[in-house]
Amino acid sequence: MRHLEQYRERGFAVVRRVFDGSDVAALSAAFDEVKAAGAVHRKTFRHGNVLYAVTEDSRFGPILRFVQWAAYFHPIIARYRVDPRLLHLIEPLVGRDLKQITNSMIWKTPGAADGGFAYHQDSRFRRPPSAFRNVETSIVQTAIAVDAHRPENGALRMCAGSHRRGELRLGVTQSVFDARCDESELETVGLDPAAVVDIVLEPGDVVLWHPYMVHGSHPNSSADERRAYLNAYVVAAHCDRGEWAFRDGEPCELGVPALIQYEELFERPEPHYVEGPPHPFRPEPP
Repeated sequence: MRHLEQYRERGFAVVRRVFDGSDVAALSAAFDEVKAAGAVHRKTFRHGNVLYAVTEDSRFGPILRFVQWAAYFHPIIARYRVDPRLLHLIEPLVGRDLKQITNSMIWKTPGAADGGFAYHQDSRFRRPPSAFRNVETSIVQTAIAVDAHRPENGALRMCAGSHRRGELRLGVTQSVFDARCDESELETVGLDPAAVVDIVLEPGDVVLWHPYMVHGSHPNSSADERRAYLNAYVVAAHCDRGEWAFRDGEPCELGVPALIQYEELFERPEPHYVEGPPHPFRPEPP
């Protein structure tokens, strides 16, 4: 499998035409339905693990940035989180017994001024560190392109080879939602901005990346949608959090919400609005 060589060498891999036109149409319709269901929210809203992340754009006002764990309530989103085609891609990397630690639907609003994500590594979200073991070999992130991804509409940008550097102190003072995607930030940790690659995708393509891959994206300056469906998987034996996705290769349905990233899941599971960025920066204790 050529994508495995690319993943190990560069820290990411693009696999073309994993999902066909009917899959893309189903996901596109699901994105529209989930967005419409949350249109009443003018600020970030949480209900258990489900999160509608709404931020204030300097041009448009409140915009939906992403929704986490819509798979709990939307059957199409739930179906594709455990699609066997995704397992086929990641099984050689992480095996057949997998929990899921990310389930996110991403929107890049056309013309929005502030819709980017600062350069970061996904490992910064795997907290507490004690709950995630052997991070460098046990986690893989995936994204399904629902629309075409181009530089002008906010395609992912990945710093090839940065996964070999381990966890870096990149953007350690703020949320990735509050900062710009600034290539000069890469130089502060010894990375070469010339190594950055735009991840150009067609609808139905899948990109995989390593938890230490440094990546970000600029706002969508075009008139076109740029949606993506993200799912991250972890070797079940190496983590204490997450929802089961596959047991011995068999898909697992979602049940009672499990502890993933929302620390107050069992203390405050009720619907409520969230002040500040969806996932504020929290420094590690000394």
